[in-house]
Amino acid sequence: MTVDQNAQMMFQKIEYSTLNARQKENFNFQKISGILADYGYNCLRLSDDWQGADFIACHIDGDRFFKIQLKGRLTLQKKYIAKDVYIAFFDKGDCYIYPHDLVMDATLANDRIMDSDSWRHHDSYSWPTIPRWAKDLLKEYKVSQ
Repeated sequence: MTVDQNAQMMFQKIEYSTLNARQKENFNFQKISGILADYGYNCLRLSDDWQGADFIACHIDGDRFFKIQLKGRLTLQKKYIAKDVYIAFFDKGDCYIYPHDLVMDATLANDRIMDSDSWRHHDSYSWPTIPRWAKDLLKEYKVSQ
């Protein structure tokens, strides 16, 4: 095998849709970590969901630390209430990192999910894509790449 052939094999992009759930989580962690590095954060992956977080983002100033849970989409879950957790996800290539409780409170205040079966019986609600009403709510949590 030539050096050129080896390089071609090493650097073949993957299709996200072909990954299993764990591989997708690893992929998303790496992507979000790279984005946050541009903002001065070092991301430390946790081996378990410590206090609801998949990883900790630590700023180089030594004063800012965020517990972040990775999700595949905009998600609210009762198990994250009062845990000071941020949710990170991608939507159509855009990265969002939002404080769970603030977004949940605003969503509940507008009576968006209170009567849903998912929220009442399964303690969770998520959207496959960001609904129009939530775009305005999330705009300040969109992280530029």
